[in-house]
Amino acid sequence: MTEVVALGEVMLRFDPGEGRISTARTFRVWEGGGEYNVVRGLRRCFGLRTAVVTALADNAVGRLVEDLILQGGVDTSLIRWVPDDGIGRSARNGLNFVERGFGIRGALGVSDRAGTAVSQLRKGDVDWDAVFSSGPRWFHTGGIFAGLSDTTADVAEEAMTAARRHGLTVSYDPNYRPSLWAGRGGPERARETDLRLARHADVIVGALGMAGRHPGAERFGSDEVPDALASVAALLPGVRLLATTLREVPSAGVNDWGSAAWSAKTGYVLGPAMPGLHVLDRIGSGDGFAAGLIHGLLAGAPLERALAYGTALGALAMTTPGDVVMASLAEVEALVAGASAAVRR
Repeated sequence: MTEVVALGEVMLRFDPGEGRISTARTFRVWEGGGEYNVVRGLRRCFGLRTAVVTALADNAVGRLVEDLILQGGVDTSLIRWVPDDGIGRSARNGLNFVERGFGIRGALGVSDRAGTAVSQLRKGDVDWDAVFSSGPRWFHTGGIFAGLSDTTADVAEEAMTAARRHGLTVSYDPNYRPSLWAGRGGPERARETDLRLARHADVIVGALGMAGRHPGAERFGSDEVPDALASVAALLPGVRLLATTLREVPSAGVNDWGSAAWSAKTGYVLGPAMPGLHVLDRIGSGDGFAAGLIHGLLAGAPLERALAYGTALGALAMTTPGDVVMASLAEVEALVAGASAAVRR
């Protein structure tokens, strides 16, 4: 029985390794997507049975994405297959070219995702009562999926409403990509959409993204984080938990990494700090954090330990290439234990 379901786009990532996109002659290929990465991490690291709701054009590229999802252990039975017209005029599959960056050269992403099959999903296309009546415990989606088109936010709201009706815990990540909102209302509309959808959630992951006037517009010092989370809590009185990663970026290869959360029950809680973390590829680390946090919450762990799981998995996600988590549960547990010992000292 599926335990966690995600709704989002799954793209094909092209990775030039240590090189540049503009001069590459070969690429490694991975699958990835903000919402999908979470259920993939829950499956591969923590052993939870997970599924992804998405749509793909039914061609060889779409089937490659399906094969990569299958290798990650995520159930593909909820994929909506859209007929292929041969040239991608009516529907296509998303591509994402990503440089990791190094030292003073930051990461670079070049996405090719307009008009994808999943961006054309509309209300009524998915039988959410059938999806949720089989007994999953958790549903996750986010702002990347909601920003894909003028219809996807409606689909996310329909799914979140149905999940709440069936008694699932609902999480939302207000991930913001400026390119998705360019020409469609920009950051103001993105913020309106996030607030509309977050009101249907129990848990907000990446909550600091909602604290500024515009998504992603502000960075907060460590002393500002408690007030910033409190300001989000005031906007969303029905939300049970707000969680966020904390990151400073001295260089592409070294990040200071941590986390924090707020709930009405606990107040402000600071997660473990991992300064000077060496980074191979930071893409997907926030999704790793979400997966670890959700695992801890589903397991009934105290909020401090759930934050530690998220912080540890997000950190380990940065030590391997590609969007997806490649860490084992034993590695996460060891890092959690080390972080706990450091806090006690």
